[in-house]
Amino acid sequence: MVELQNVSVTYAGGVDALNNVSLKINDGDFAFVVGSSGAGKSTMIKLLLKEIDATSGVVTVNGYNLSKLKKRKIPEFRRTLGFVFQDFRLIPSMTVYENIAFVLRVLDAPLKYIRKRVPYVISLVGLHAKTNSYPDELSGGEKQRVAIARALVNDPQLIIADEPTGNIDPELSYEIVELLKGINDQGTTILMVTHEHDLVRHFGGRIINITNGEIVYDEVVTGTNSEILPEVELAQAMENAARQNHNYPMPESDMYDNSTPYVDDVIAAITSTAANQGGAEE
Repeated sequence: MVELQNVSVTYAGGVDALNNVSLKINDGDFAFVVGSSGAGKSTMIKLLLKEIDATSGVVTVNGYNLSKLKKRKIPEFRRTLGFVFQDFRLIPSMTVYENIAFVLRVLDAPLKYIRKRVPYVISLVGLHAKTNSYPDELSGGEKQRVAIARALVNDPQLIIADEPTGNIDPELSYEIVELLKGINDQGTTILMVTHEHDLVRHFGGRIINITNGEIVYDEVVTGTNSEILPEVELAQAMENAARQNHNYPMPESDMYDNSTPYVDDVIAAITSTAANQGGAEE
């Protein structure tokens, strides 16, 4: 569950990014968060990831009161989340398998579990044939599917997707949202931030509109999509993935080095305190 109670955020210089916002998202919900640039969407994400603290009010995510959460407990809290970056943040020197397994390696998951779980989520997002491919060999839509698989691999209670369709072809945007919808149908709470109103109108559901740091609209609407959502297809994919018993060899050396681009970003999204602790809304 996500709950904001009378939350305000004021940045240095007196910039009010959020103003007395109250919001509740229940377990299993799928919600779109929309708003123009500078409306407060990015600030809300930073609050939910415990990158910044509220100036006033209470923020609760997955049972953690972030207003009182001690720094040493942040890694534990972050492990209940999955995060999908707009620009993918895949590590170029790693294969699809390695990019996803990286999350579990950071969390010290047993090797046996990694070898079972990673192929499962790869199959779930329809990329089994790309297991050993590198990011520069993938299309934009495929890269975002890898990013979603990486967010899903630790079986989080909540996935936050920040403009997940922003860097892919428009025709693929619907495919990505359908994938997220299918994951939501299996019980994972999804919070998707987007500026693409056509997508929101197409799929419908709960729409939360932030304007000038305030929630001006929060309603469930009927979408224009007449097609069957992919819960049946996803359930079948889950069943097929569960039947597969592929054991992919792990590299003998460490899977990553700290000089690789995006490593710090990915680790921050998974388990550590992010470097950016404030600043004006972008």
